[in-house]
Amino acid sequence: MSFRDLRNFTEMMRALGYPRLISMENFRTPNFMLVSEVLLWLVKRYEPQTDIPSDVETEQDRVFFIKAVAQFMATKAHIKLNTKKLYQADGYAVKELLKVTSVLYGAMNTKGVERADVSEEDSSKFKFDLGSKIADLKAARQLASEITSKGASLYDLLGKEVELREARTESLARPLEINEAEKMMKIAIDCVLEQVQKTKDMLNNVALDEASLEAKIEKRKLELERSQKRLQALQSVRPAFMDEYEKIEEQLQKQYSSYLEKFRNLTYMKQLLDDHGRIEQEMFEEAANMLHLMQNRLKEEEQHLLKSGNNDDSDVEIQEDEGSSSEVEDRQIMKQRTTTETLLQGRAGTRIVGTMQGGDTEEDEDSGDSEVDLDEDEEEDDMEDDSMEISSSKSSHRARKPEPLEESDNDF
Repeated sequence: MSFRDLRNFTEMMRALGYPRLISMENFRTPNFMLVSEVLLWLVKRYEPQTDIPSDVETEQDRVFFIKAVAQFMATKAHIKLNTKKLYQADGYAVKELLKVTSVLYGAMNTKGVERADVSEEDSSKFKFDLGSKIADLKAARQLASEITSKGASLYDLLGKEVELREARTESLARPLEINEAEKMMKIAIDCVLEQVQKTKDMLNNVALDEASLEAKIEKRKLELERSQKRLQALQSVRPAFMDEYEKIEEQLQKQYSSYLEKFRNLTYMKQLLDDHGRIEQEMFEEAANMLHLMQNRLKEEEQHLLKSGNNDDSDVEIQEDEGSSSEVEDRQIMKQRTTTETLLQGRAGTRIVGTMQGGDTEEDEDSGDSEVDLDEDEEEDDMEDDSMEISSSKSSHRARKPEPLEESDNDF
């Protein structure tokens, strides 16, 4: 027994709330009554509903009490107590009692720390983090499912307890035969020896495998070193075709740049050609529309002139009886000439000659002049034919005598 253990025991018992004051002088001599009282109080403190007899008057009662307490602590708290030292009830029993008191004292301190933390959290701002509790919630659900499954299996096993109890009592009541036990022990020993031999063989194989793996590792290291040296040698040596490769690469770069430039120029020229063709098409359509309009206008003027010419002929026939025929003929000739000149000027002004080619040449200009000359010659021939017809009509009017005018609808 040490002074430190005794002091720790008395302090822990005082902290746990033991009603009696324990002095350090109580355990200098055996004191079984105090030890039994402390053990009973500790058991009640650990499990209040436990039922342990407190009668310690006789020697058998004391032995039974010590065994019951030791069995309870071993099954419930997993604390192994030395019954001989407890029965001595002296300083050596304090060490055994200290095992139980240290567990209870540690639990009390842990609970006190938790309560202090809770009070601090309550005093501070209330915080509730649900994310930190999700793992605990999952674990609780898993434990609940395991508890239900274990409880069901336990219930089934307890239902079979009646049959199993009979079989267990029969097996326990049956006398143990030495020969069978010796035979089973030999079989078990042989199995253990076989397992030991297998384990030794595996260890030997492991050693052989380790040696073979080390040899392979060394071989791979040598191959790696040779490969690295070969790689360094290849990197240091310049290939023979490298100069030619660089020249070809420069030529390829130049060709590619020229190709890009020509491709851009070709694309630009195609765009210009398309724009020029579109503009020419628009000009051609505009010229065709103008020509169509001029043709319609000329047709209207010709019709108007033909109507005015017929009216003038009727007026001339009427005036031949009243006035001199020479003046009328001169006026008719002058009007006819003016009308033909206006027609020729209109036709010459509206005549449009165009081509789809880019520029005009001297041959095109000569051909255009020749076409204009031919048109003028044809118009002059038409004018001479008209003048001949007019003169013949005039001579026929002169030869014919004037007839008296009759009112009719067929004067024209």
